[in-house]
Amino acid sequence: MSAFLSLLGWSFLPGLVTGWTQSLYYSITIRAGDPKPQPGTPRWAAHRRRIHIAVVTLYLLYTIYEADYELQRAGTFYTDLGVPLAATDREIKSRFRRLAALYHPDKATSGAGAAAGQSEEEINAFFVHLKTAADALTDPAKRFAYERFGPEAVFWPRCVTVRDFVTRGAQALVPYYAVAALFMYGLGLLGYLEWGKYERWLVLAVVFLFEVHTVTRPGFPPLLEKLVNPLVTTLFGRAPYLPFQAVSLARRLSATVYIAFSQIGPLLTADTSSGQVVVQTNAGDNEVALRQGLDRLEGAVKRLDADAARLLETEMAPFAGDEEVRGTVAAKVKEWLVQNTIRSDPMVRDALGRSFAKRRMDAPAGARGTR
Repeated sequence: MSAFLSLLGWSFLPGLVTGWTQSLYYSITIRAGDPKPQPGTPRWAAHRRRIHIAVVTLYLLYTIYEADYELQRAGTFYTDLGVPLAATDREIKSRFRRLAALYHPDKATSGAGAAAGQSEEEINAFFVHLKTAADALTDPAKRFAYERFGPEAVFWPRCVTVRDFVTRGAQALVPYYAVAALFMYGLGLLGYLEWGKYERWLVLAVVFLFEVHTVTRPGFPPLLEKLVNPLVTTLFGRAPYLPFQAVSLARRLSATVYIAFSQIGPLLTADTSSGQVVVQTNAGDNEVALRQGLDRLEGAVKRLDADAARLLETEMAPFAGDEEVRGTVAAKVKEWLVQNTIRSDPMVRDALGRSFAKRRMDAPAGARGTR
């Protein structure tokens, strides 16, 4: 949900980046002396739409790369111990013993840790982390929970069996998707997320079913085990994904798809023949209609202000040329406004009453003005 909200908050950058990119594009593709497409022409609008789509697409792809990079940098219990996903309990314990010989607290001042310039606290913390990883991977229930819910599942209280971990994980799974569904439904009622709204619900349902299947089945999802992991290990030489990492990426991907529907979808059917990128969407999602309405409102306010100024000049016309009389009239009008508008306000009267009461309380007994 936090990723979804953070992506929704990214709403003003596309216009800025698109304008800068379009200027750079014209400076590269148009030779000196040739006329550039001017704002308001169909050609300029068509270029702006294509560049905007490209900018949003690249940003959304970058968010997926960033999420994957964070997962790879965080590592897993398997990569920290240096064992494969199919490692047996014997292999894990043997590997931990070799690492303990290097990172045990008794060897904090010597060995690989000291040679790398690590402090005693860092070596101790790393040793505790390795011990936690080895204990979790040699416990079948904790290993199952770790692979599907992440490192925090190892420390869940009162969870011993696989059923306990699945039940606890479901308690966090259902509220996440319930809040996401309510959020999407609320935005739909307000007139937002109209383009591709059915596809959004389909994406949410697919991710939910994928996560439920992932956390409840004894093995890895077939899509992850037979397609994704062989692909990333063969082509990129990286560690394979664990189920909880795949779920995290799926959630981020779904949020990215939601934003793509909102930012890119309407532009695919935008009309540029008028020289403006006019998006054909519902009224609640039509920025052009909103901008036009604000322009009309601003014009009406300016006309009203001009009419009021002319009316005031008409009323003051008999006193034209006599600055003394005009000043007297202005003072009287100001006094009338203060007496009949400001002081008559209930909040102002209440504030004045409290101020007078405080003065009377602070004044000495018998002083004038205390009654």
